[in-house]
Amino acid sequence: MTTRPAAAAAQATVYGYPRQGPDRELKKAIEGYWKGRVTADALRTTAADLRRANWQRLAGTGIDEVPTGDFSYYDHVLDTTVMVGAIPDRHRSAVEADALDGYFAMARGTQDLAPLEMTKWFDTNYHYLVPELGPSTAFTVDSTKQVAEFKEALALGLTARPVLVGPVTYLLLAKPAPGVAADFDPLTLLDRLLPVYAEVLADLRAAGAEWVQFDEPALVQDRTPAELNAAARAYRDLGTLTDRPKLLVASYFGRLGEALPVLAKAPVDGLALDFTEAAAANLDDLAAVGGLPGKRLVAGVVNGRNIWVNDLEKSLATLATLLGLAGRVDVSGSCSLLHVPLDSTLERDIEPQILRWLAFARQKTAEIVTLAKGLAQGTDTIAAELSANRADLASRVNSPITRDPAVRARAAAVTEADARRSRPYAARAAAQRARLGLPLLPTTTIGSFPQTGELRTARADLRAGRIDTVGYEERIKAEIQEVISFQEKTGLDVLVHGEAERNDMVQYFAEQLTGYLATRHGWVQSYGTRYVRPPILAGDISRPEPMTARWTTYAQSLTSRPVKGMLTGPVTMLAWSFVRDDQPLGETARQVALALRDEVNDLETAGTSVIQVDEPALRETLPLRAADHAAYLAWATEAFRLTTGGVRPDTQIHTHMCYAEFGDIVQAIDDLDADVISLEAARSHMQVARELAAHGYPREAGPGVYDIHSPRVPSAEEAAELLRTGLKAIPAERLWVNPDCGLKTRGWPETRASLENLVTAARTVREELPPS
Repeated sequence: MTTRPAAAAAQATVYGYPRQGPDRELKKAIEGYWKGRVTADALRTTAADLRRANWQRLAGTGIDEVPTGDFSYYDHVLDTTVMVGAIPDRHRSAVEADALDGYFAMARGTQDLAPLEMTKWFDTNYHYLVPELGPSTAFTVDSTKQVAEFKEALALGLTARPVLVGPVTYLLLAKPAPGVAADFDPLTLLDRLLPVYAEVLADLRAAGAEWVQFDEPALVQDRTPAELNAAARAYRDLGTLTDRPKLLVASYFGRLGEALPVLAKAPVDGLALDFTEAAAANLDDLAAVGGLPGKRLVAGVVNGRNIWVNDLEKSLATLATLLGLAGRVDVSGSCSLLHVPLDSTLERDIEPQILRWLAFARQKTAEIVTLAKGLAQGTDTIAAELSANRADLASRVNSPITRDPAVRARAAAVTEADARRSRPYAARAAAQRARLGLPLLPTTTIGSFPQTGELRTARADLRAGRIDTVGYEERIKAEIQEVISFQEKTGLDVLVHGEAERNDMVQYFAEQLTGYLATRHGWVQSYGTRYVRPPILAGDISRPEPMTARWTTYAQSLTSRPVKGMLTGPVTMLAWSFVRDDQPLGETARQVALALRDEVNDLETAGTSVIQVDEPALRETLPLRAADHAAYLAWATEAFRLTTGGVRPDTQIHTHMCYAEFGDIVQAIDDLDADVISLEAARSHMQVARELAAHGYPREAGPGVYDIHSPRVPSAEEAAELLRTGLKAIPAERLWVNPDCGLKTRGWPETRASLENLVTAARTVREELPPS
């Protein structure tokens, strides 16, 4: 294929870039600041150094226009809250006393201040801080960060484009502040917010900005006519400002749909669209509105959310089609590269044959530059790159790593009966109560206990050969003994072994399953300073041998109380991995479910009476358009039931979900047919308990009473009050008491105090219950 040069030379750009640095320098500096080991000035210096290195590397690769403002100490939505002055009343004095400490107080809370609620950024595993707004919210401009970072890039001699969360998305992501009526619509504040955005634009224009990008991913979701009218009004008002930079409105994560004609007609200067996940739909829709004559189109043809090499010829064909639909076509990733690791060349343990299939952020920027060059100068100028890319793609297609006939035959033989428990819930519940003998309001935790420095050191020493396997396992046994002893003394009813042996709830299993690849340096931000290394799902999945039964059985030998077996569910194994793009997700989910089913059955055979299969990603992976929900939920819930469907009626199956909008999937939660579900609820003030009650959810549930993503220790009375709120929605015989999530990221002192308070709260509220 040969393309002609574009009429106007195509430029290469990106929407955003990983923040952490090659050795997670930002994480270390921030956590050092929290612990008092790093000064505020030293933290700012580290951040400035990372920004400079990112921009210079992007420019050195050939990126023509670098993004600014996407860098964050914690979260870009929280940065927007600061920019528009929407500081919650409870945090205002902390922010006024010290802006940096106040910022972190909003993100993490303090012993005296509850943090902002945290939830997932659309259908990704990135968490954002939810803005709290109400009728009395008064917006005020603070563009300090946005202007300063833009000037930093200019000082390096770079062409830069500030990136802001758009006003419509910001309001659509917000929730009513505590004390505000639940039916308050933050979008009613748009006319109050737009003048603040206009001031930010003026400040950036005065600093020299030629273009400013507004990210509006909320517009790829189903939107009401009123919401679309709000978008039209927002960009009419901002677009008709007399002295402003050029405006680029960006959408990603899917099809822009009915919002496309709204933005195409708006007086803005360009649109950025996703041409990976919704290439055909966005192409058709763009043609239907007559294209963008005289305007800039930034074409996201390189997938910013997955790690497979781009099909350059396919992307060039898309770009060639777009040339006739806009005044100027530039090339980018489909979204910010925040969602992928930094550099695949750092991986030394992945076979070279497989490594050539992978593209992390640095490789994706090179692909973007190559595509822009081919579009601008013709494909003859990138002939060598195209030839190498064809060979890389063929290598993957033809590799025996990707296909296992035995796995495929087993998956094809699955029947509907395999994904159903043998008895209905009511019969199971009676059998489980008889077997477990638990009190009303039983207490438990979600699974993990603090991963101490000693544990991480032991794991590093094992990898480096400084200790042998026997020495490492003795350390794990000692940790399990401590965890079990603490739980018994504290009075928890259903115990966990603490997961001391696990590096990550997905990676631990991926390293023991065929078809998965693990990385050493593939860190991706989940929230704040929490980074994970999503494994790579490269081939068909099977379980060669048991993965968890040994440690669960050992923990059970230390106590007479039930110890939960802990697994990560099939949907979460996919959602928190980089999945293969050469077969439907539902097929991959079935393979993972069958591997996990073997593990569940082994746990039961070993005598485990309670088995938890975590699915925190069930809601996060929900497609952004309602028309796609049913198909996804059908295979997702089947995968969970296939994992758990083979156990006896008196084996209690738990699941866990956290930090998502559960009201959207209550029916799917019901369809999982788990016996007990634990859910995040502390920051949202038991909202999920009310949603379960409204649905008529018939099984047992544990809405969390302890927010584990904050360092603060909730008092016993605070936990008791949340528990009383939960009892208004869920009867005592079906209500569990537990934290929001696992305790891996917390320290032992706060964990001990918080769980002791949780148990005290449960006992207090039990005594308040009427006699049965």
